Amino acid sequence: MADDTPPSGEPPRCSRKGCTAPAEWVLVWNNPKVHTPERRKTWVACGEHREFLTRFLDARGFMRETVAFRDFAG
Repeated sequence: MADDTPPSGEPPRCSRKGCTAPAEWVLVWNNPKVHTPERRKTWVACGEHREFLTRFLDARGFMRETVAFRDFAG
């Protein structure tokens, strides 16, 4: 399995499979069937894939919020 972690000092890369663009957005989500209500998971997205990843999570009822990467205090 390939390691998709960027070199130290670089911002994380988009969570969309095959995308290597830097993260611009944090998509905060949880799966209510698996996670407690306060548990939050995150994906990161570039500008191009933000909508795609948001739709994927929202269609499953997982999406909670979107935060600009620079403003996220995870």
